[in-house]
Amino acid sequence: MEAVSYTAQWTAAARAVESELPEGALFTDPFARELAAPRGFELLDKYGGGGLLPFIAIRTKYLDDSIQAVLRDTGIRQIVLIAAGMDTRAFRLEWPSGAMVYEVDHSALVVEKGRRLAALDAEPAVERREVRADLAEEWLPSLHRAGFDPERPTLWVAEGLMFFLTEDQAARLLGTLGSVSAPGSWLAVDFVSKALLRSPFSRTFLRGLQEDGTPWLFGTDEPEKFLAAGGWQVRDLKEPGDPGAGQGRWPYEVQPRDRRGAARSWLVRAEFVGR
Repeated sequence: MEAVSYTAQWTAAARAVESELPEGALFTDPFARELAAPRGFELLDKYGGGGLLPFIAIRTKYLDDSIQAVLRDTGIRQIVLIAAGMDTRAFRLEWPSGAMVYEVDHSALVVEKGRRLAALDAEPAVERREVRADLAEEWLPSLHRAGFDPERPTLWVAEGLMFFLTEDQAARLLGTLGSVSAPGSWLAVDFVSKALLRSPFSRTFLRGLQEDGTPWLFGTDEPEKFLAAGGWQVRDLKEPGDPGAGQGRWPYEVQPRDRRGAARSWLVRAEFVGR
């Protein structure tokens, strides 16, 4: 496996494709093409059916907007990107004065990402601290050493992470975040439904991930209930294609919430209210 995970590579490739649209791009990531190497576009071709490209674009835009809305509305200035991968929000978004962004990921990826960004003369638009840590182990001490303050409200961003975990691991992660979240903390996150993991329309995509050692393991048909068990109250829940989540860009009809068995992706903002 390369220092940069397959997932980080093809996600960057998808962001490059969106950024390079001749018109109507949902966002612009000027670094994405270089960050997708060495196999991002190859993997995107392999996985690219089933709405993957528009989904990555819509998810990226939703989380961009969520970050800016939460910081504007709450005054939070401590932001943690969990499993940040090749995310470049610290470089391409506008940030309020006093904001601090912590990017958590494994050491080899952090080093390689830093090397590539330096070669592009990229300068962050916010104070940014790299946190080298393995999320499969105890990672909070590394975050604390980087200057994280659990007494301050935090915006946690977990993008494209939950479906790589088991249900128990995902629940533990929510609990871990809650254990160091001051009152007024928020979470921006995405999930898929259990039905999506069983859908015949997802079979080729999911088989490709399995073959490359990055299987999707967890989905929930009740994101509000799952988050509430960890102390997180959903304040905004959307699916791709909803208003505020790529309406007009999603190639499929958004199914009514009461339709059982529909394959879904969830885009969520939640506030920590304790357990």
